Amino acid sequence: MMSCKPFSVRAAAASTPVGIGVRPTLLMVAVHLAVVGSALLPTPVVHAQAAAHSVVQAQVVWQTRSYDIPSGPLGPVLMRFASESGVLLAATPRLVEGKYSPGVRGSFNVQAALDALLVGTGLTAERNAQGQYALQVAKEDDVITLTPVTVTANQLGGVTEGTGTYTPGAIATATRLVLTPRETPQSISVVTRQEMDDFALTSIDKVMEHTPGVSIVTYDSERTVYFARGFAINNFQYDGIPMERDSGYSAGNTLSDMAIYDRVEVLKGATGLLTGSGDPGATINLIRKKPTHEFQGHVSVGTGTWNNYRTEVDVSGPLNAEGTVRGRAVAAYQDRESHMDGYRRKTPVFYGILETDLSPGTLLTIGADYQDNKPTRSTWGGIPIYDTEGNFNKRSRSFNNGAKWSGWEQYTRTAFATLEHYFDNDWVAKLQLNHQVNGYDAPLGAVGGGNPDPTDGSGTSMWVGRYVGKTRANAADFYASGPFDLFGRKHELVLGGSISNRRWTNKGDGPNIGYPTSVGNFYEWNGNVPQPNWNDPAAWHGENDETTREKGVYSTARWNLRDDLKLITGVRLSSYKRESMKESGVAVPYLGLVYDLNDTYSAYGSYTGIFKPQNNRDESGSTLDPLEGINMELGLKGTFFGGRLNASAAIFQLEQDNFAEATGGLTPDGGTAYRAISGVKSEGYELELSGQLNAYWNVHASYSHGVSRHQVKWSNCSGHPVKPS
Repeated sequence: MMSCKPFSVRAAAASTPVGIGVRPTLLMVAVHLAVVGSALLPTPVVHAQAAAHSVVQAQVVWQTRSYDIPSGPLGPVLMRFASESGVLLAATPRLVEGKYSPGVRGSFNVQAALDALLVGTGLTAERNAQGQYALQVAKEDDVITLTPVTVTANQLGGVTEGTGTYTPGAIATATRLVLTPRETPQSISVVTRQEMDDFALTSIDKVMEHTPGVSIVTYDSERTVYFARGFAINNFQYDGIPMERDSGYSAGNTLSDMAIYDRVEVLKGATGLLTGSGDPGATINLIRKKPTHEFQGHVSVGTGTWNNYRTEVDVSGPLNAEGTVRGRAVAAYQDRESHMDGYRRKTPVFYGILETDLSPGTLLTIGADYQDNKPTRSTWGGIPIYDTEGNFNKRSRSFNNGAKWSGWEQYTRTAFATLEHYFDNDWVAKLQLNHQVNGYDAPLGAVGGGNPDPTDGSGTSMWVGRYVGKTRANAADFYASGPFDLFGRKHELVLGGSISNRRWTNKGDGPNIGYPTSVGNFYEWNGNVPQPNWNDPAAWHGENDETTREKGVYSTARWNLRDDLKLITGVRLSSYKRESMKESGVAVPYLGLVYDLNDTYSAYGSYTGIFKPQNNRDESGSTLDPLEGINMELGLKGTFFGGRLNASAAIFQLEQDNFAEATGGLTPDGGTAYRAISGVKSEGYELELSGQLNAYWNVHASYSHGVSRHQVKWSNCSGHPVKPS
């Protein structure tokens, strides 16, 4: 399978960024920035010791030293800077509240480093005669940023809403460490809230069309499959919690509406450190919108071709006078028709989230979301490519192979809760709980079998079946993250564990006895055929009931080997159980190295792994060993304009072993037999540029190329569900 995306450039005039308030809890820890009392400036007590201290401070102020402080909430960033530089820095909590720093990397004196740390905050650091600093609101002429912006960050990374740019400030999808794209030793593409708004990317399909290195295969009107680096993307995350998708029995993942999301992150390559089992191509992480500390909201109404109507309402802000309780509610409704005859889909979406500060360092979040996708006259698979004479079977663009009663309704229901606590030593502990239901109700009928005779249209038949099912998934993830000192340097560590339980139930029904599946004249097809009696006891009926349990523990460490060299090591120990399949103690490695060539560019290399148990069996009836995949990647990343513009270039190679290939034989119970083959390989390169060129223009440009070898042809190109055994 070729995973190759053509060159694409998208640019748009940047809208004026909107400042948003943020939760104060994390920043409350940052009150003590080497401050005496709570005053803006220390009390000037004159004595010999103070005078000596002033001399030392003056020396510190003008010394040049190397810094490597990542982006993050302004309070903790300034605390770290004050500790490393040795200067006294005074600020009030309200002044730093809700602001985000791009960090600083390289050799600077104190003033230059502070200027870099305060880019985009609307603040300046003023030095007094004793060499001490106090934060002040900058005068308009003193603001050294492309456009003033106030954003927030959390353990999921930097919020993109309100930044006005096409690049993220920080991400955490790869390792749970909150790192900038340049600090992450893997390719990652992010479609921000600004890009979604500028290009009306209201669905995940549209977002994937804008994502570098991702190609889309369309099964039918309700099902798409995304591919990256030669492999299908079945690994989805919602706020970092994994949810595996079954593309054959689609249940809402690829129909997600973007009204409730802040950004979509696509991490390329194997991602088993956090996802556990899965495929090696990529992981899609959808990050939900969060409540804001200041009131904001919008209402939008839109219309488009083919009777496409959409309404969206989004309201957010504090729910009490102190701002310690905040909420957000989003509702969207889309009703659209299509160029295909008789097709229509209605999509209602609802989302609500509450945040409350239980203490200055403890945040509780609860929320829920809901989406329905209600289509009429859904297609199912494709139509015959050739007629009986071998000629291309050309049909009009409006041709719909679905019966008038055919429909594939899909829905999602999610409830989630998060509890996180920030300790005084910069450590964070986070517990996340997630309950999700993905379901479908699909009475389906469509022309697809055989080849039409060009003279009279005879020779084709219908695919007919009804499938009703759902997946109930419960997941919990807990981890602690923070710095530690070793060999005179400060490093970062993540320790965590997760557990999940997914139960899939499905009921399939065939057409009633005597139902005419043959089609008279293919060229006169209009979908006007009767619906079968799905309850006919003499017809085919089947059921599935599968439960998958996964658990694992993981650890990640970011080793500060030198100021310009960082090593990231990680491992996950996973256990997996589904019906007769059981795997335990599976080790999934993660290894990354990032070397700063200078203040702008970094070179990196990474090696990551993933595994996926399978239920395919050989001719003796034995289940094949789990699929095992690895990703090896080398690249160069650069960041410009204080992190507002990011560039990357990468070469990669993915390998997968134990890939199931049909042998042509049968299993003891009559099923299709497979054998495991090794060396399924994909390799290529990717180039990407994303972010803000200046205060008025954003750009997202990319080029990707990939070649896959030893791929096995699909035995069922339409991806139809098959009858359960």
